Amino acid sequence: MVKTYSIRIILSALLGSTALLPSAGAYAAETSSASEEATADSGEQSSDIIVTGSSKAERKFDVSYAVTSLTNADIQKMAPLNMADLLGQLPGIHVEATGGEVQNVYRLRGIPNEGSFQAFQQDGMPIYQDNDGTFFKGDVLNRTDLMTQSMEFVRGGPAPIFASNASAIYNQITVRGTDTPHGAVQVTVGDTDLYRLDAYSSGPLGERTYYAAGGFLRRHDGYRPNGFPSDEGGQFRANIVHELDNGEIRLSGVYLNDHNLFYLPIPIADPRAPGVSLDPYIDYFKGTMNSPALRNARFVYPDGAGGKSVEDRDLADGRHTRFYTLGLDYTGEFGDWTVSAKGRYTDGRVDFDALYSTTNPQDANAFAASYLTRAQAAFNTPTATVARMGYAIAGTDGATAFDPNATSGLVISAQYRAISSDFYSTQGDLRVTRDIETGLGKHSIALGLYGSAYGTEYGQRYQDYLFELASKPRTIDLVAYSASGQALGYVTDKGVLRYATTLTAGESDVTLLAAYFNDTWQVTDKLRIDAGIRHERYIYKGYGIGQTTVNLGDAKTLADDATRAYTGIAIDRRIKANVTPWTVGANYDITRWLGVYGRASEAFRTPSENIVYSNATPVTPKARQYEAGLKVSLPGVSAYFTGFYTKYDPFNASFLAFNPVTGQNNQPLTFIGEAVTKGVEADIDIRPLKWLSLSGAVTVSDPTMSNLVNEFGASAAAVDGNQIIREPKIYGNFRPSVNFSLGEAKIETYARYNYVSKRYVDLFNQTELPAYDTLGAGVTVNYRDWQFQVVGDNITNAKGLTEGNTRTDQLSGQGTRTAIYGRPVFGRNVRFVLTKRW
Repeated sequence: MVKTYSIRIILSALLGSTALLPSAGAYAAETSSASEEATADSGEQSSDIIVTGSSKAERKFDVSYAVTSLTNADIQKMAPLNMADLLGQLPGIHVEATGGEVQNVYRLRGIPNEGSFQAFQQDGMPIYQDNDGTFFKGDVLNRTDLMTQSMEFVRGGPAPIFASNASAIYNQITVRGTDTPHGAVQVTVGDTDLYRLDAYSSGPLGERTYYAAGGFLRRHDGYRPNGFPSDEGGQFRANIVHELDNGEIRLSGVYLNDHNLFYLPIPIADPRAPGVSLDPYIDYFKGTMNSPALRNARFVYPDGAGGKSVEDRDLADGRHTRFYTLGLDYTGEFGDWTVSAKGRYTDGRVDFDALYSTTNPQDANAFAASYLTRAQAAFNTPTATVARMGYAIAGTDGATAFDPNATSGLVISAQYRAISSDFYSTQGDLRVTRDIETGLGKHSIALGLYGSAYGTEYGQRYQDYLFELASKPRTIDLVAYSASGQALGYVTDKGVLRYATTLTAGESDVTLLAAYFNDTWQVTDKLRIDAGIRHERYIYKGYGIGQTTVNLGDAKTLADDATRAYTGIAIDRRIKANVTPWTVGANYDITRWLGVYGRASEAFRTPSENIVYSNATPVTPKARQYEAGLKVSLPGVSAYFTGFYTKYDPFNASFLAFNPVTGQNNQPLTFIGEAVTKGVEADIDIRPLKWLSLSGAVTVSDPTMSNLVNEFGASAAAVDGNQIIREPKIYGNFRPSVNFSLGEAKIETYARYNYVSKRYVDLFNQTELPAYDTLGAGVTVNYRDWQFQVVGDNITNAKGLTEGNTRTDQLSGQGTRTAIYGRPVFGRNVRFVLTKRW
């Protein structure tokens, strides 16, 4: 990776002689005008003031796009299990929040990808330039804690102008210090062996200089016990602001070091008899394929230099993310002009260990019989022949027999994935804004230059294991026995079914230069029109290491007969991409409390950097959105209704399927077409009485595929018009709350009802993920500077299935009408939170 050289390019191009660069998304998040909206006791920004997707702070009612703002108190009341769960409470965003704390799935308005069209920011700047880093998405790098002042969620609208590859922006605004010292300490304890400590402190450092610092530490055994902790680590964030006569300078930093386990789908019914539950063997709510048996997993593969790499991995490491990021911002007023400059540099690494689902469980007898011929060919000798196949506990040399028929009669394979990403990202933006009065109204213009250099050194190793069907399963060996019971050879090797089924390695360096312009024209007091355009130029360069397939030569096992190997030959690649996203919108206030708006926008998703080392064909899909909204803002009533139309083209439903014969993820299946979603979303907050609040969000849509072409000649008619994979037509939530007082104590009780309609796991809509709903509830007690909260999730233990088995489902489903393999929602869990503020 060419870190230093790339940084110099960006800084010299954009900084000039003054300061580092600003965010194109929200420089106003740090201005004093936004600070004035803070409350005196907590420093939280008013949720009515919006700074994301605009050149200056504006009232939520005045903007011509769909946006939701949540204060820290709002987020704590919602008590989300993870960032995806928080996103799922908003209209227009469907999530699958069942994978653990991070790397979950979130989709916007039917756009059929898992997050790469959605930009995460902190104080208006991304931590990593690409929305979808290699096995680390935005929710991996962005965590909420007491340093989170508020979050703003822009859906559609001007997002393509103020962020790269963005049909949405999720901007986390951090706490700033003021003249009055503030702080808090928070302790969270959960019945899933969750222990978390949050704290922050803020205040003055000197004349016109302020600080804020805080973070969290957490240990969690997990919603599905694995035999080792699910989450362990923490985060620290800090900033220092110095006010100038005409602006301010802000220095900020984030350090995160955290382990997070990834939960993958589990089988829930017997594929031989789908009506038979597998709950006795792998519990719906507590079961997991993650296992202590993989605490010392050994990977073996040729290194391309004539040697053999032997690598020991620990599944308990999970996704180990550690990075630091430093930012420097400057804002200054120069007459009628405002100049803002902001920059950020990030350096980090992700090591990822996870166990991925592959094929359905298989009948143990049939699975063993399928290997008999190969075993006889490999292990028969003049003095002994293979008479039967049998199972044994892995690593016992066949001595400790295992009989699957004594339990479920099934065995199951799964894929251990070991991935490393050593990454860097530097980005900056220089922007000037001013208001220009004309005879036809006022123009507020913003003109900016943006640049970034980012890249990854990447390594990926997969291998397959054979397991008993159980929660936290043991690995097992499939043994070739003689008639006398002698072990003559092994299909597996200490549980490994196939060594090194996938290998990828390489490096990427990407540079981006962009220019953008936005004009907001206040035609009259009631009518406002805005338009923006952005042009981006990308250069990708790097290499991938060539691969081949070899036999490692161990005559005692079949597990190494077809092992992927590096050739040692670097394949250089250089790619260019240019995109020009745009937006135009209008807002009309019929009265002070009733308004309408409309907007059209087009965003692009340039290729991810992994095309450099994977040698994939670059594709740049675009998402064109049309939206029209109605806004109501009355005392006690806040309601926003948005109708939207999203066209995503080309919809690339192609994927590398899991090949059950080779174990390789290299079986290409190509479906290219369009994805169109029409829908309506609502975001409502009604307070009919002083002590009663009724809030909620709902989305009703029709996500469909059309004009798909398949390389094998599959009938397009069988797919056209079908529901997009894993996208529901209806989803939303209802959140009532009741407030009352007992003496000095202020008490709030609340509930959260979530609903997701049915989805399908495959293009042909053959296997259904049934609709489900969950209920949560909580109580918060505020007494002077103390707060106590108890919150419960899925308190009725409702069942709900997400995802399916994505490695094999996409083409033809699971062979059943209703899914028998998927990632269930978490079961009932309770958390207790105690907070002391000052």
